[in-house]
Amino acid sequence: MLRNAIKILSGSALIVGMVMGAATAAEKVVIGEFGNPTPMQVAVAEKKFEAATGWDIEWRKFASGADVIAAMASGDIKLAELGSSPLAIAASQGVDLQLFMFAQVIGEAESLIVRNESGITKLDDLKGKRVAVPVGSTAHFSLMGAIKHAGLSETDVTVMNMPPDQIAAAWQQGAIDAAFIWQPVQAEILKNGTLLVGADKTAAWGFPTFDGWVVNKEFAAANSDALVAFAKTMNEANLAYLADPAAWTPDSVPVKTIAERTGAAPEQIPTILKGFAFVPLSDQVGDTWLGGAPATMKATAEFLKGAGRINSALGDYNSFVNVDIAKQAGK
Repeated sequence: MLRNAIKILSGSALIVGMVMGAATAAEKVVIGEFGNPTPMQVAVAEKKFEAATGWDIEWRKFASGADVIAAMASGDIKLAELGSSPLAIAASQGVDLQLFMFAQVIGEAESLIVRNESGITKLDDLKGKRVAVPVGSTAHFSLMGAIKHAGLSETDVTVMNMPPDQIAAAWQQGAIDAAFIWQPVQAEILKNGTLLVGADKTAAWGFPTFDGWVVNKEFAAANSDALVAFAKTMNEANLAYLADPAAWTPDSVPVKTIAERTGAAPEQIPTILKGFAFVPLSDQVGDTWLGGAPATMKATAEFLKGAGRINSALGDYNSFVNVDIAKQAGK
């Protein structure tokens, strides 16, 4: 009898253990990001996204939007950060994704840096020069806008397609005269370079750029509550910075956390943060941001088509924007 009781108790314990294990097992979700020194990195370090969504998150860093598009198209990832130009390219190519939140609007965080000895002091001087940029990126879109604003054509400039790490190496070797690029490469080449034009200027000339959060449509439908929690957490991280940007000094805890996660120097991070505009979620649901995103995507796609970067632009990009997640998260 005692032996049978022990067997029953052992079996019960096993069942309870299996139930508890099933209850605590979290869904593994790979999230693509660029590793930008932004407020979200603090929330990532503190595992606030896991706590909010219930996911077991792997944060995967990508060097460019083109790499993100490939990963989204293959189904390797379902949720990622993506720049506005690659977003327009992906949508035009029919990649199954939706923009549901802005990460940050790009200002001087992406800029045209010219080598001090290049002889470039104004945009007109780009003619005949070698300018490096990751082709298909938001920086590339801004560069083409700057070239057009100067009254030049892309054939007037030798545009060299390079990922960020290669730009830094080419700069050291004197193989390029200028580069439109983001941090931390921007800070490295500024040691013997000058900021000529930022993405804030090219935006004012009609070529706005941003980084947004995109999600696979099927994944979004199956994980709506978790995505709302994700958006809320992202917004809270940005609002923490917006509440007192001056407090984010090189020796502050948030900046040190960002430096540890991204590799950016703490003394550079406050300046980098000022190069972005972080839009509160309550503002994103209006016509200016998510409401205007389809028109922005269309304009970007048409420009890229005219520049020979894509074969065609769609007539309507509304299906590639999901406003419901932001609306729910803003409640």
